[in-house]
This record gives sequence, C-alpha cells and structure tokens, in this order.
Amino acid sequence: MRDNTRDYLDLFLNDIPLLDVRAPVEFSKGAFPGATNLALINDDERHQIGICYKQQGQQAAIDLGNKLVSGAERDARMQAWQDWWQANPEGYLYCFRGGLRSQTTQAWLQEAGIDAPLVTGGYKAMRTFLLEQLEQCIATLPFEILCGRTGCAKTRVIVAQPNAVDLEGLAHHRGSAFGRRPGGQPSQIDFENALAIALIKMRAQQYPAVLLEDESKLIGRCHLPFSLQDKIKSQPRIIINESLESRVQVTLEDYVAGPLQEYRQHFGDQEALQQLGEALLSAMDRIKRRLGGLRHQQLRQQLEEALAVQAINGDTELHREWIHTLLADYYDPMYDYMMSKREGEVLFEGSRDEVSAFLNERAATS
Repeated sequence: MRDNTRDYLDLFLNDIPLLDVRAPVEFSKGAFPGATNLALINDDERHQIGICYKQQGQQAAIDLGNKLVSGAERDARMQAWQDWWQANPEGYLYCFRGGLRSQTTQAWLQEAGIDAPLVTGGYKAMRTFLLEQLEQCIATLPFEILCGRTGCAKTRVIVAQPNAVDLEGLAHHRGSAFGRRPGGQPSQIDFENALAIALIKMRAQQYPAVLLEDESKLIGRCHLPFSLQDKIKSQPRIIINESLESRVQVTLEDYVAGPLQEYRQHFGDQEALQQLGEALLSAMDRIKRRLGGLRHQQLRQQLEEALAVQAINGDTELHREWIHTLLADYYDPMYDYMMSKREGEVLFEGSRDEVSAFLNERAATS
C-alpha cells in the first residue's frame, strides 16, 4: 500500500487525482481543480450527524453515521469509490481535516481489497498550503504585464504563450461588464486555488518572467489578491496597439459570436440568441450610470436593433455600431486613466502580431 501523503506540492504540480469525500455543500464552497466529489455522507446526513455530535458526543455521532450510511446506500457509495479508484489508481482521498471521514472511507475500501492512501491534514491543510504558496509566488516571481485597449485580443496572445497565466480563463469571465460567460464563475476560493496552482507550476518551470494580462481588482466577481493587484501596477509592461476598427472586429467576435456558440452548447440553438441578448442588455444596463442616461439609451437602442436583425437573418453587422461607440467613448478613456496609474517600464510596444512575434522570439531564445 502506498503511504498517506503530506507532499502537497507534488499533488498539485503533477495533477494527482484527488477524491474528495466531504459533503457536497462543502465541496461547492471550495475545491481543487480536477478533484472529484464522492461524499461519505450527503448534506442532510452531515446536518443530522452534526446535531448529534453537539448533543451526544462523538461516539453517538459515529453510530448515527453508520446507521444512516448502511445497506443499499453504503453499497452505492462503495461502488462509486471503487469505480473512481479503478480509473485513478494513483489517486489520493481526503476529507476536511484528514480525520474520521477519510479514515472511514479508507477502511471501507480496504475491506473491498483497495489500498487507498489519503492526504494527511485533508482539505484544510492543502488550502492553507496553497494560500501560503500563492503569496510566496506573487512576492518572488518576476512578472510582465500585457496591456492594451479593450478589443486588442490580449487573451488570445496570453493563451498562446507557455509562460503565461490566463487570469480571465481561471475566472471564467472576459474581464469587463460584458464579460460574463455561460456556466457562471468559480467561487472565490476555487479561483484562488487554481491561481495558486498555476503560479506554482510557472515557478517550477523557471521562466525568466511570467506573463499576465493587465487586470483591475475584479474579474467579474473574482477578486485578485491585493498583493497581485499591487504587483501588476509596478511590473514591466508589453503594450498592444490596434486600430479601433480592428478592436471592433475582435469585440464582435468575443462578445457576440463567441458567447453565442457557448450559449448554444448550454441551451441549444433556439434559446441561445435569447440568452445572449439578455446578457448583453443586462451588461449595458449595469453601466448605465457611468454611461449617462442619454448615451445609455442610444446604445441600448442600437443593441436592441442589432439583436432583432440577428434574430431574423443571423447578420451581426449592426452590432458594430454600439461596439464602436462603447469602445471609443467608454472603454478607451477608462484605459487611459488606468495606464496613468501604471509604473512599470515599457519593454515593447506594437501591433498584436508584432507583440506575438516579440514574445515568441524571446521564448525561443530563453
């Protein structure tokens, strides 16, 4: 039998499969990328056992747990664990603190002939480890910040570079009022866990610098660590410059065409355009105060007209009108203000293709 492990770094660096036997409500509040939740006790059972523990003590709670998870229920959970272990023989299991629930799961699996090692300290210890590593990585890693106006396709450049961390990808959000994506965002804890693991992996690769997209304090509702916010403001910058018309095209692709495809995957063809329209109109309304009443009214009307034409014949050209105005009159002034607060030296400035070539050339020689 493999030993239980405290080597949290190895678990995350090597994407070791993890079996989380906490209750679903615990898993939903915070988990690790790639972990599978197959609970020993479900939410209702956990609630009952918790009350019993407070009123009657540990042994009574254990006895109640054994009563609740017995017979067909126990067999079903055992089968699910066995199936998971057959598919992930190199995995580890854990509960919240590496205590009774993971030890019980381990013992039951051993009865079935499966030697399943657990993570000592459980979720709490791994979470603490990641938070510590996150701050260490932010403090010690050299960063370079990719800047550019909305629509410069910074994210496309980011995902093409081996030394980059896609913050918007981790947050499942495009980073603006119009950046919501189908499926919603991860919890703040999940975002922090994924960010910590991404930076740990960057550190292990020993790149000369880690490339990040310039972000404000929030990506949707995911909050960047304060230390990372401060570092982004001061690190060396690489700036993409693209024409307004080029940025309109990219924004059309990223805010209209791309999301429509995602909505189709979630809702099917008939409902996808309705979902897209509701999302875009809601985003426009969220920035009403900053746009001003008249400008908001004009842009909303243009957006409604564009959606109506798109619904009739699939043509998206009318979207260019509201996107053009929004970029020039709303996002560009915001970008100019943000850049006035940045302090890092400019390493390179050019078109998206020139920036990509600059980054690729450096990657080839580093």
